[in-house]
Amino acid sequence: QVQLVESGGGLVQAGGSLRLSCVASGRTFSTYDMAWFRQAPGKEREFVAVISWSGTITRYAEAVTGRFIISRDNAKNTVYLQMNSLKPEDTAVYYCGADFRRTRPSVPDEYDYWGQGTQVTVSS
Repeated sequence: QVQLVESGGGLVQAGGSLRLSCVASGRTFSTYDMAWFRQAPGKEREFVAVISWSGTITRYAEAVTGRFIISRDNAKNTVYLQMNSLKPEDTAVYYCGADFRRTRPSVPDEYDYWGQGTQVTVSS
């Protein structure tokens, strides 16, 4: 069992930055991979970034490559998403997910647990 709580969302102007956090509790944090997904109104949940349990492997969606950075601090049971050069199309609810199989999938159905999400709104 894992509980995930996201924070850090908000309203920001285009070109600005935000840092999202996701704090995990329950199962030992360093034993599973973590990812960020997002879901805009009327759209399916889409992959944003994923990081391995050790933090040494990361992968990003093409739409955010070069602008977003995923990282984790296993001592704090926290995964982060640093979002720079934000665009209006980044507006969505952002969710963190836990992947126990450590295969780092890009589809949400393969994740074991989710947080409740945090809203990010980017104004033009």
